[in-house]
Amino acid sequence: MKLQINILIFSAITLLFALNSNGQNVHQYVDPMIGSEGVGRVFIGPSCPYGMVKPSPDCTSSPNSGWLPMPKEVTGFSQVHVSGTGGGPKYGNIQIMPFSGALDKMDQTSFRAEENVKLGYYETVFKENNIKTEITTGEKVSFYRITYPKNKSKELKIDPGFFLGEEKIPDAREAQQFVGSQIEIVSDTEVRGYSRIRGGWNNGRAYTVYFWAVFDQPIARYVTFKDGKFYSNQKAHFDSGKKTAALLSFGNSGKEELNVKIGISFLSELKAKNNIEVEIPHWNFNAVLAALENKWEDLLSRIKLSDDTSAEYRKMFYTGLYHTMIMPVDRTGENPLWTNDEPYYDDFYTIWDTFRTSSPLITLIDSKRKVDIINAMLNIYKREGYMPEGRSGNDNGRTQGGSNAEVVIADAFVKNLKGIDYELALQAMIKDATVPPGGNEEREGRGGLLDYLKLGYVPYGTDRAGNRTIDYSYNDYNIATVAKGLGKTELYNQYMKQAESWQNLWRADYENNGAKGFIMPKDKDGNWLDDVVFGESKIQKPTFKYTPVIIESPWYVCHWCVFFYEGTSWEYSFSLPHDIPELVKKSGGEKAFENRLDIFFDNNLFNVANEPSFLTPCLYHWIGKPYLSSDRIRTIIKNNFNTSREGLPGNDDSGAMSSWLAFHMMGLYPNAGQPYYLINTPLIKETVMKLENGKSFKITTKKMSDKNRYIKTALLNGKPYNKAWILHEDINNGGELILEMDSKPSAWGTTILPPAK
Repeated sequence: MKLQINILIFSAITLLFALNSNGQNVHQYVDPMIGSEGVGRVFIGPSCPYGMVKPSPDCTSSPNSGWLPMPKEVTGFSQVHVSGTGGGPKYGNIQIMPFSGALDKMDQTSFRAEENVKLGYYETVFKENNIKTEITTGEKVSFYRITYPKNKSKELKIDPGFFLGEEKIPDAREAQQFVGSQIEIVSDTEVRGYSRIRGGWNNGRAYTVYFWAVFDQPIARYVTFKDGKFYSNQKAHFDSGKKTAALLSFGNSGKEELNVKIGISFLSELKAKNNIEVEIPHWNFNAVLAALENKWEDLLSRIKLSDDTSAEYRKMFYTGLYHTMIMPVDRTGENPLWTNDEPYYDDFYTIWDTFRTSSPLITLIDSKRKVDIINAMLNIYKREGYMPEGRSGNDNGRTQGGSNAEVVIADAFVKNLKGIDYELALQAMIKDATVPPGGNEEREGRGGLLDYLKLGYVPYGTDRAGNRTIDYSYNDYNIATVAKGLGKTELYNQYMKQAESWQNLWRADYENNGAKGFIMPKDKDGNWLDDVVFGESKIQKPTFKYTPVIIESPWYVCHWCVFFYEGTSWEYSFSLPHDIPELVKKSGGEKAFENRLDIFFDNNLFNVANEPSFLTPCLYHWIGKPYLSSDRIRTIIKNNFNTSREGLPGNDDSGAMSSWLAFHMMGLYPNAGQPYYLINTPLIKETVMKLENGKSFKITTKKMSDKNRYIKTALLNGKPYNKAWILHEDINNGGELILEMDSKPSAWGTTILPPAK
């Protein structure tokens, strides 16, 4: 039967189940392929919300998420992946690959004839052998349904030696490196083993992925593999630092369908087996898929869109929510580093990206989960000394700017999330702000901290000095926020003063493109630097002129070692979320600031693909012109987001890019670490949020159209509402915000500006 017919039948069954089981079916609008090509790099395979196991094809060892579009070959299917990341790859562990033929070679690379992807489900048919592979998953167990052509032999490779990002250069930066692997054929229906890998994107210490594979047919014959050699009568190969694998044959008699369950654990092979027994004790593929769909339905349906919302907008919105909840990864009960019953999460990729949008979105619709995630961060602090910034493979291992766990803590605090020890959290925040990480500046804590505390800024010559100074200023504001709420006045005063440190790098007289005043490099002696050294030579030191429009990272210079990480001074000079009124003042007042914003957008200096610019389209709110923010946001979305495979304008970064879109489609945008959301013109006529406290909050528009895109008046719970921002508390209390639209800007939202520090 043709694949297309199977797809139609399968879709009808799952649609019927969803409608019958809980009356909802919003998960059908999720398209995992949005953002899969181009720079989005999203994970396309099946995943539970925050799921530990993420099985999907690996199209060579190069891509970050494993998958590449056809006609690229498929090397196999591995069980652990990440989503939307830049930098070097991570994971790609415990690969399997179906094939037909002799058990005499490891390379079973094949090409896809067809491919079908939907939430919770992946399917492909290979050109060479017509083998169909279907995948779904549980939290910690992958489930494969492999259908071989009639009268063809059924073979399967299990390769714990494969991983993404392998390079020939030992200890190559951001490349994963092989440490060891082990494999054993336990019975005629079971294989176990592990893969131990180090390095990758976060240059982390070794991590071990254990597996237990179970088949619903007996193995007829096998060969095992170690260090380039095949063994026909040896069931096990212990770990001696060499790659191991197994080729299995299930013969050519009996049914054509082979079902495979692969339990994964970070603790042991027996724990991987137990995960199968607890999670998927049966062989019903469709039941596993239905359970997975129900998990997503429960989360996604917490936000309902009006019936007249277009299919395109539904896909963009619900896929955005979906991407937001793929990572970080829940590994509670799978922590190999210490033993307790507290929540444990990994793959913070990175908080520098996610604190701005995806973390606040999880707080809004899945607050209990956010409490667990924060408690996991504090648990890491208690055991390892610092909260994570970028963590993967059970190892802190990347800082990009500030110690942005502070923003996440402050955001939870001001939004009154219960179940968090905020005294402990404040202690962890102050550790970041006072104790240098002792040579581990790239791994955790604050690099350049001593200079920052002494000089009030991070001087040029320290990696990422510009954005570190800006981020530390905001992180200090976050500390002040929590300190004030806990009644610690002295700490509050200290960190509120430090929150002004960004001003020490504000060069007030510097002009560029018609704007005046920029964050610019300064050395330890307090001298502004017009020229900076080009490259890292110790002998010749050529220089180039530093301006606010350049990205200071030529191809042969470490892009982590620059003044501004992944951005320009134009971008970062707006990135001061706690001190916009002071920024307006330093820019020359409201008119000059409006002109500055217009120059930024009209001259393509804005980069939608980069997180430091996420808040910038909303900055018109601080000069009493929220309608200009709405205009900018609509244009940005129209020009950069869509439902195609290239529908995201940058790395999705664990849902950061997708959640930016989802918020703006609702007409809200968080200023993370602060207790309010900015209100913009929604793209959706009506949105209803079902909150975890049992209440609902509705955003309704009246007379909205392409022409009527400006907010004329607003009512909150029936009373006039004249602010272009709303407190989290008002949303959490439930109710309705009604926005009446008009064809021209009005005085609404122009007088009561967003809160200042």
